[in-house]
Amino acid sequence: MFMSICAFSLMDVIVKWSINYPIGQVMFFRGFFGIIFYFFVIPRERFHNFYITKRPGLHLLRCSSGLIALVAIFIALRELPLATVVSISFAAPIFTTILSIFLLSEKVGIFRWLAVIIGFIGILIITEPGISELNIYYIFPIIFCLGLSYVAITIRQLSKTEPVWLISFYFSLSITLLSFFTIPQGWVMPSINHLILLSLVGIFGGVANLWLSQSYKYSEVSLVTPLKYLALVFAIIFGYFIWGEVPTIKTLFGALLVIFATLIIFRREIYKKKIITSDTIND
Repeated sequence: MFMSICAFSLMDVIVKWSINYPIGQVMFFRGFFGIIFYFFVIPRERFHNFYITKRPGLHLLRCSSGLIALVAIFIALRELPLATVVSISFAAPIFTTILSIFLLSEKVGIFRWLAVIIGFIGILIITEPGISELNIYYIFPIIFCLGLSYVAITIRQLSKTEPVWLISFYFSLSITLLSFFTIPQGWVMPSINHLILLSLVGIFGGVANLWLSQSYKYSEVSLVTPLKYLALVFAIIFGYFIWGEVPTIKTLFGALLVIFATLIIFRREIYKKKIITSDTIND
């Protein structure tokens, strides 16, 4: 998990730095070099038919929601302070909880509803400057959270039959294909140094997704999940030393509320799974 957070943080920094390049062009590097990376993790016995899937429709939904989230976060990273974007992005599990009620017919208890309310208060505190200044860019991290929430639900369904690398491969492929439609808007020829940095967007993104999946697969969720909040520490450090950004007290307080809310949700998820497992064993 720690390595995944490092990779995601470095990817965010490069995306924020790449403001002189069209978003579509940056998306191409995110998708294309992500595809190349996944070819190194495909099992040898699946190499001749790695692309076969029994659930193309669900892959399409996952990729569509993922693309919306990706475009939104890329715009937000360029237009807002790094720590602000990362703080709001922590709210994704809160939206996932709400969507799971309607899409998965899950029952949400009083503790998780309390977490949702606390999380939304945190989001309102963080985005208050955007509301008062009518800054439309504050809406993009929220769009990212909504898209990522639906991604989480579709991955939960896909992972029952599909390997992680195949889910990630199709997402990287969809990013690459979508980026081609932005070529008429005018791509910029990068220098060699910039080409290397832009390529790292895809490599870091691909590696981070794989490490994240592996950390949840081989470690207790309760142990690895709190580590993801190190991303806020990295965002504050990078934002200050590279762009001179200093997070406000409101941003930090709102972030603490969002983090507290998501930790409640994760703890309740773990508790619920233990109850189900215990009942299954007793039966």
